Amino acid sequence: MPTFYINHLTKYTYSNTVIDAANRIMLFPINDAFQKVTSQKININTNPTIETHTDYFENTVGTFMIVEPHATLVIESEIEVDVYPRMFPEDTLEASLQWQTLKNLSHQTAFIDFLKFKPFKGHEEVSTYLQTFDKNTVTPYQFLQSLSSFIFNEFKYIKGITTVNTTLDEVWEIKSGVCQDFTNFMLQACKMMGIPARYVSGYLCPYESFSRGEGATHAWIEAFIPNYGWLGFDPTNNIIATEHHVRLAIGRNYNDCSPVKGVFRGKVEDKLEVNVTVDTTKKFVEKQPIFETTEQFKDANRYQKNLEILQQHQQQQ
Repeated sequence: MPTFYINHLTKYTYSNTVIDAANRIMLFPINDAFQKVTSQKININTNPTIETHTDYFENTVGTFMIVEPHATLVIESEIEVDVYPRMFPEDTLEASLQWQTLKNLSHQTAFIDFLKFKPFKGHEEVSTYLQTFDKNTVTPYQFLQSLSSFIFNEFKYIKGITTVNTTLDEVWEIKSGVCQDFTNFMLQACKMMGIPARYVSGYLCPYESFSRGEGATHAWIEAFIPNYGWLGFDPTNNIIATEHHVRLAIGRNYNDCSPVKGVFRGKVEDKLEVNVTVDTTKKFVEKQPIFETTEQFKDANRYQKNLEILQQHQQQQ
């Protein structure tokens, strides 16, 4: 059971002051049988009150408002988390029965969101590749490992040539990108095969056999395997997600899991800087948190009311 100490720093710098900023953060690691958060401190330079609630996918979501003028926004999360190993699937059930089980899931509410497929420019070519797998002999678990290897070998890992808004069409054309691009492609390929798959955001922790994705948040998928459940696959590094992957949030796509998202009022240019460090020994300087997060979303209407006020201000301009 490794313990990781994670520092996640997000800094926005604006060319002039902005006001009425409404922000959402998803920086709270999942707590379940496979990882336990021992401690977490979140510091924000403007010292706002943060409120938390649980979303549809059972992620912890934080929201806060900054009404006063500000030219920078710095969000720092310090986490201590224990991660536990998990058993991999035994994969002894007959392949055709497993595929039939997945087919039967297609109309169940819990899986519908993770099976919706959107065609893209390369989907016909990808479909031809997927048809090479015989569902009578190849199990979903075996297919997922092969698909991860295919993506790892066919796509080049190049930083800076894509953004969070890059489409799958564009990624397919250049066959390059970073972890979220590899993840988005694997999600669609899984859905084309009838395997429920979901997007995972989190951190890649130190390990000698991989390095792609360190120094920032990481992304991979979780696929549903019959007689087992959800299992993570990291196509960026061509590995199964292990105790070296710390999960922040799960969802249908990046938008469901974005670590920091917000809007503000002001016509400015902005600069974003993100830095993530992960250690196996504690190196943080002990600091008092600027605020304490609430265990529950105290006022369900407060955030919506702030957004309505923001919209009214914008309409008056």
